[in-house]
Amino acid sequence: MKIQDRAYVAIEYTLSLDSAEVIDSSQPGEPFGFVFGAGQVIPGLEKGLQGLAQGESAQITVEAEEGYGEPSPDLFRDIPREHFPAEMDIEPGMVFEASGPQGPVRFRVQSVNDDVVVADLNHPLAGERLHFDVKVTEVREPTAEELDRLRDHSGCTPENCGCGGTPSD
Repeated sequence: MKIQDRAYVAIEYTLSLDSAEVIDSSQPGEPFGFVFGAGQVIPGLEKGLQGLAQGESAQITVEAEEGYGEPSPDLFRDIPREHFPAEMDIEPGMVFEASGPQGPVRFRVQSVNDDVVVADLNHPLAGERLHFDVKVTEVREPTAEELDRLRDHSGCTPENCGCGGTPSD
């Protein structure tokens, strides 16, 4: 069976950036599984996997537009410095988690001065070209349980991603 819409797919993968820095990978013996075409992975990865069969390998490059998008200027926020502990030394690149109306929100510090911390709420991989080295370990019809899980999740978008491919900070 070849990878097509509504097939269950499992892959072993390594994800790297243009710099060759490896930022994520599946654990040995624990492939990442998903239902193809259900919005559980970024569009560029799905396009690169389509038509592959179990046992096949591929190197897939995903441009930012088909990954996590380009950084949006609308997702930068000025946060008063007083909202952070006074003794904390805040530097660009630091990652924080805050409570938002829909749950926890992670942001990266873009810049900081005496009065304001500029928070970047874009996905950490926004604007990045992604390089996947994948091996397809399984392609089959999804089980009823796997299809039921789809109804419980909204899928993967640049704003809301619960799938693989996010770096750990």
